[in-house]
Amino acid sequence: MTSSRPVARNTKNKQIKTLKGRDYTVLLQKLGYAFKQPDLLREALTHRSLGFPNNERFEFLGDSVLNCAVSTLLFKRFPSLAEGDLTRLRANFVNQQALHRLASTLGIGELILLGEGERKSGGHHRPSILANAVEAIIGAIYLESGFTAVEQVIVALYEPLIRQLDPDTSGKDSKTLLQEYLQSRKIALPEYNVLLAQGDPHAQVFHVECVIPGFGIRTRGEGTSRRRAEQEAARQAYELAIVRH
Repeated sequence: MTSSRPVARNTKNKQIKTLKGRDYTVLLQKLGYAFKQPDLLREALTHRSLGFPNNERFEFLGDSVLNCAVSTLLFKRFPSLAEGDLTRLRANFVNQQALHRLASTLGIGELILLGEGERKSGGHHRPSILANAVEAIIGAIYLESGFTAVEQVIVALYEPLIRQLDPDTSGKDSKTLLQEYLQSRKIALPEYNVLLAQGDPHAQVFHVECVIPGFGIRTRGEGTSRRRAEQEAARQAYELAIVRH
């Protein structure tokens, strides 16, 4: 394993651009990294439904690397916080919802390689699949270039988010934050309704709406469990409430 600095954001990699007919240019620019071994990126974007090799092993590795890099960022950014508080803050950045939002920003849904059944069932929108792909890409970069290089990629992605972090509220989940915000303004608590549950029993995706009649807010969240879908809907509702009220 060798260490190297990430390639500049405007670097062009023709091998990557034409790999399997997909254009990875925008993804690489957002990552600030260009793969020297294009097959590593392809494998990181290959879901298990397409067979083997796939990104599950890269995901396993990337999960550990991401936790380490984000932990270091938080440790340096909040020198006075105790271990428990740092752990709660980290959970906000490495959970499925956070990684799914990051995957959407990177445009991974358009690039993920899926088997026919998974593709037809909307797997390119599924939060768990996209979140896992982010971790797999991080694992692939680590394998190719070492920790220093992948840490620079992670810092570039996460540092702007961490600068905006409020440690007084970030240890709380979205439903709790929304409830406390509404109670402080004497607004009735939100209603959560399951709109749809689709997919096989072992891989269901839930669609839940969050309704706040007092604010005229209605949001929709998606997740691999009802709880995760409710949390995503609550997060959107909380952000809207803050902006509008």
